[in-house]
Amino acid sequence: MWTFARYDLKYRLTLRIALVAALCFAAISAYVLFDIDRSAHARNERIAEITARTLQLQQSKMHWVNSPPAGFPDLDAVAAAAMGPSLCIAYRGVDGQIVQRICGGAEARTDDPPRMFAMLYRRVFDPGREAARPVQLRDGRTGDAVVWIDAGVMTADAWRELSRLLPVLGTALVLLCVLAHAALARALRPTRLIRAGLERIAANDLSARLPPFDLAELSAIRDAFNQLAEGLQTALAQRSELTRRLIALQDDERRHLARELHDEFGQSLAAIRALAASIRQSAAQDCPDLIAECDSIARTATGMMETLRGTLVRLRPPDVDELGLAASLEGLVAGWNRRQRGRTRFEIGLSGRVDRVPDAIAVSLYRIAQEALTNAAKHAGATRVLLQLALQDGAGDGAAADQIALTVENDGPASEAVGKAGMGLLGMRERVASLGGRMSFEAATDGGAQLRVVIPLPASPDFSGTETQPATACAA
Repeated sequence: MWTFARYDLKYRLTLRIALVAALCFAAISAYVLFDIDRSAHARNERIAEITARTLQLQQSKMHWVNSPPAGFPDLDAVAAAAMGPSLCIAYRGVDGQIVQRICGGAEARTDDPPRMFAMLYRRVFDPGREAARPVQLRDGRTGDAVVWIDAGVMTADAWRELSRLLPVLGTALVLLCVLAHAALARALRPTRLIRAGLERIAANDLSARLPPFDLAELSAIRDAFNQLAEGLQTALAQRSELTRRLIALQDDERRHLARELHDEFGQSLAAIRALAASIRQSAAQDCPDLIAECDSIARTATGMMETLRGTLVRLRPPDVDELGLAASLEGLVAGWNRRQRGRTRFEIGLSGRVDRVPDAIAVSLYRIAQEALTNAAKHAGATRVLLQLALQDGAGDGAAADQIALTVENDGPASEAVGKAGMGLLGMRERVASLGGRMSFEAATDGGAQLRVVIPLPASPDFSGTETQPATACAA
C-alpha cells in the first residue's frame, strides 16, 4: 500500500490524481502502440492475401496453357499496387526457400528511437514478424506468399507517433494537476476555519462557532463541532458554578470551625493559663516545689495557644476586604518567616495595583498563595521561597482583558514531588478553574520549581497603573 509523507491534503490529493492520470496516459500510449502494430500487421495480411491470389491465378494460367509463363512467379503486378517503404513481398516454395522477393526502399529517418524503447517495443510487439498466405493449385499447396516490414523501420514509425503524442499527454497532465490543485484548494478552504475553531477550543474559548458550509460533509462537521462546543461551554459553566459553590461552602465550614476553635479551645487554654498562674502564686507561699510544674503548664498552654493562633489564621485568613490583598500576603509571608526562624527565607514581590482586584479573586489568590507556601515549606526542602504577584496587561498575552499572575518559586530538591501532591494541588486547580484561569507547575532540571497561576480580570479602569514594589524579604 502506498504511503505518503505528512503533506498538505491538497498536495496529497493532487499527487494521487496525477498518478492516476499518468497511469491512464500510459494506457493510452500503450493502446496507440498496439493500434499501430495491429494496423501494420492487418495491412501485411491483406497484401499477403492479394499476393497469394495473384500467384494462384498465374499458376492457373500455366495449367491452361500447358506451359509455364516465363519469369514465374511475377510479383511486379502486386508490388506496383501495394508496395510501401521498407515493405517486402516474397514467394517461398514448399522447401522453405525464397524464390523471389521485392522490397521497397526505406525512408530517410531524422532520428532513431531510444535504445530502451526499441528493445521494449521489439520484445512486446515483434514488429518484424511476417504475414503468410498459402498458394494452392488443385487442392495442393505449391508455396507461400510472404509479406513483412523491416523491424527497425516499424519501430521508428511507432516512436515517431508516440513522440507526437507524449507532449500532448504531458501538457494535459500538467494542466490537470494545476486545475485539480486549484479546485481542491477552493474546496478545502473551509478547513482553515475548522482548524481556527479547534485552536480556539484548545485555548479554552468555548464561544467559538463555525459558519455554514456549502459541502454536505463539511456541514456535518460544522454541526458536530458547534454541538460539541455548546455542550462543553455548558458543562464548563456548570462545573465552574459548582466549584464556586463548593469553595464557598468550604470557606464557610473553615470559618465555622475557626469560630468553634477560638471560642472553645481558646477560652479553655486561657483558663488553663490563669489557673496555672493562680496555683503558682499559692505554691510560692505553701509549696515552692510546685512552682516548676506550674511554669511548665503555663508554657505548654502558651505553646498550644500559638499553635491554635496559627491554625486559626490558616482556617480563617485576615479580612482581605479590609486589609487588602497586598497587606494580607505580606502578613502571610512574615508569619512563615517567623515560624521557620531562618531555616527557609520567604520573600514577596508585588507589582501593580493589586489591591484593586475583586474580592472573590483576592480571597482565592490568598488561599492559593497560602497553600503554595505551605507545600514549599513542608515538602520542598527549600532554603528560599519567592512569592510574586503582578497585575498584567492582557494585550501582551493575547487575552482580551487584564489579568493577574501569581508565581511561587523555590529552590528545593524535592519540588517535583510537590508538583505531584494530592489534595492541596487539586484544591488550587479547582479555585483557578472556577475563576476561568490557568495554572502550571514546572520543575527545573537543576532543582527547584515554579508554580504559576494566571487569572483574567474583568475590564475596569481601576486596574490601570503600573507602580511596582520591589521584592523584599519580610522578616518576623
